[in-house]
Amino acid sequence: MQILDELKFDDKGLIPAVIQEIGTNEVLMVAYMDKEAVKRTIESGRTWFWSRSRREYWCKGETSGNIQKVKEVRYDCDADTLLVLVEQVGAACHTGSKSCFFRTIKS
Repeated sequence: MQILDELKFDDKGLIPAVIQEIGTNEVLMVAYMDKEAVKRTIESGRTWFWSRSRREYWCKGETSGNIQKVKEVRYDCDADTLLVLVEQVGAACHTGSKSCFFRTIKS
């Protein structure tokens, strides 16, 4: 996959991936991918990530059933961040919230 050579991964081999709901443009979550996770995501049509804490791959919804169907994968002008447009089935956040960004800082 030629795109893997164009992307700029950090010194740990990771690239941040912003996951966005295709129908609403709501940002659902941010996670990290390495080359293998990007490849799995593109090939399977489901989001795959590298867990920095568990040091293993995980497919979103594998245990919860709250899957993300990949509709499009984009990368930014510096090729160091991914934007993954998905159709979210169920909650995106492990707390049960639709998005991981449900808290607000009040000024």
